[in-house]
Amino acid sequence: MFNANGQNGTPHLLIVDDSLDELRLLKALLDAHRFRLSIAFDGQQGYQRAQTLRPDLILMDVRMPKADGFAACRLLKADPKTRDIPVVFLSAANAPEERLTGLSIGGVDYVTKPFLAEEVLARVRIHLQLAGRPAESQTDAAEPLDPDEVLLQAGIALIRGRLSEPLTVEEIATQLGSYEKKLSAVFRERTGLTVFAYLREERLRTARQWLAESDASIQDVADQLAFQNAGNFATAFRERFGLTPTAYRRSVRAGRPVEA
Repeated sequence: MFNANGQNGTPHLLIVDDSLDELRLLKALLDAHRFRLSIAFDGQQGYQRAQTLRPDLILMDVRMPKADGFAACRLLKADPKTRDIPVVFLSAANAPEERLTGLSIGGVDYVTKPFLAEEVLARVRIHLQLAGRPAESQTDAAEPLDPDEVLLQAGIALIRGRLSEPLTVEEIATQLGSYEKKLSAVFRERTGLTVFAYLREERLRTARQWLAESDASIQDVADQLAFQNAGNFATAFRERFGLTPTAYRRSVRAGRPVEA
């Protein structure tokens, strides 16, 4: 996908920001250094334009209408056609947990506003250079996913990365720039499970792995996977796998693990 010099020797950047003042500042800065620029005004539009334009790098604000920058990034990273485009977050949302979220979901950098022009330029150039690769890449050859499949894969990635949190379906949908009814329909159609059932299944399978591979207590496993308490966890585990967590651990250590 990436040509080190972009089309006609000029890298193509997509700026996603809902602030006209910020857009003017960035446009003036980057125009002066002869980058080709495209603009989107919210995360939803940013994701759609990234699919169409395939820019070399995306400068992404976080707090925007329709879909925020984190939601857009999750969709970008779930789509084979856009997952390798570097996303640099450029945002006034500068709390440590927000910066960590941006990096953990696939952002390559996080610059806080107000920003220094020299810093933005330096980081853009660094990540364009780091992203350089042969024109015929796996990303170019990848089959495009339909929008529902992208939403599903982004949802699965979010769920697997946050099993320790007491997520609701509404929260998951919001963090993907979608809504509960749509996300639920996609999960039912593509997995045969509701979003909640899929989340529960992932937690129980992870719990089974931890019980087999670690010495963590039943209470710790329950706590780390957002079950209400050890009793609730044990009941759910027995219903799913046919025996209690303690009995399952014993079966593993005796060399007779129960598979399901």
